[in-house]
Amino acid sequence: MTPPIFTVAAADPVVTALLGTDPVRLFPFGEAPEGVEYPYATWQGIGGAPENYLGNRPDIDRIALQVDVWAKTGSSATAVANALRNAIEPHAYITAWRGDGRDTETGSYRVSFDIDWHVER
Repeated sequence: MTPPIFTVAAADPVVTALLGTDPVRLFPFGEAPEGVEYPYATWQGIGGAPENYLGNRPDIDRIALQVDVWAKTGSSATAVANALRNAIEPHAYITAWRGDGRDTETGSYRVSFDIDWHVER
């Protein structure tokens, strides 16, 4: 039930050029460690379902994810979102662009999108 988003991102040289390699700054559960270097991205599960069949157990889980990219500038947030999109699209479906904005407390720029990942069991 865990999508391979980290593995896919960590294998992409454009993503790692932007998010680092030790480790890649892509964090689960929608939370990043306090004081993390910018830019970074978070992801969280927002839904999904097993691929159900009559008479057989499911062999695939569809997992819906929300990805949020955080950066000090809008152009940096957009660059990371584009890199993640390009890395992920060969493996999963981008299903929504959730827009962009700016956090009033931190001043960080955010770009958000959703993914549907079909994960074999």
